[in-house]
Amino acid sequence: MKVHLVDGTYELFRSYFGAPSATSPAGLEMGAVRGLLRTLLALLRDPSVTHVACAFDSTVESFRNELFDGYKTGEGMEPELFGQFPFAERAARALGVVVWSMVEFEADDAIATGAKRYLSEGKVDQVVLCSPDKDLAQCVVGDRVVLWDRRREQVFDEDGVFEKFGVRPVSIPDYLALVGDAADGIPGIPKWGAKSASRILAAYDRLENIPTDAATWSVKLRGAAALSMSLESHRPEAALYRDLATLRTDVPLPETLQDLEYRGADRLALVAFCEEIGDTRFPSRVSRFREGPGA
Repeated sequence: MKVHLVDGTYELFRSYFGAPSATSPAGLEMGAVRGLLRTLLALLRDPSVTHVACAFDSTVESFRNELFDGYKTGEGMEPELFGQFPFAERAARALGVVVWSMVEFEADDAIATGAKRYLSEGKVDQVVLCSPDKDLAQCVVGDRVVLWDRRREQVFDEDGVFEKFGVRPVSIPDYLALVGDAADGIPGIPKWGAKSASRILAAYDRLENIPTDAATWSVKLRGAAALSMSLESHRPEAALYRDLATLRTDVPLPETLQDLEYRGADRLALVAFCEEIGDTRFPSRVSRFREGPGA
């Protein structure tokens, strides 16, 4: 059995910038929501997708904003995109998908929590994280928790993560602490780049394992003395940035594995929702509707 966990925020952003603009009868922008519906319908047509959940950042901000003023916020997000988040969650629910709507935590935290929890279930062979987000690479475990970049049709297991980033999954937060992550507002440590960070972390895994004296490093890096001096001058910041980049695995998700079983779309809810967004073609593309009241 596979469990598919979808990064709904990523899918909505991708649809907003890649799908045609479209408005609802009420004049609201709905192009990204329609794109999300198409993407989820394509996923749900796959017979191997039997258990699925979709996570969204309902408020964009999270507890991390209290830890670091520079962390990403919703400031600058186009209103036409931000206004589609509630509709995106409703779209996924109408399709019969479990939705994790995050407020205090982020969508990635929910996915990380779900991956850890459901992997421990004896019936689960693999947890598939439907996202190319590098933050989620830290969740990869062998070939049992994998990243799936659906657009490029690439699957990253633990070896794939190392090939892509040059570090093991456990080192991804440390890697992001050093090189920074512009999307999340993490500035990184001066002088450190992807090559130097991956080489040092491939040898030492975690920041605290990196010797303070560059002369004792087991890998030879150009400008090692300057890199070491920069890291030693910014150890507290590096620790903070790693905390920001580390995904939480204790999000209080109420759903059991059984709750994630896909039973089909809610016909009445989907028809009504599609009328609201101004595109009534979607119900005819649904592969399965749930049985019972509302079917």
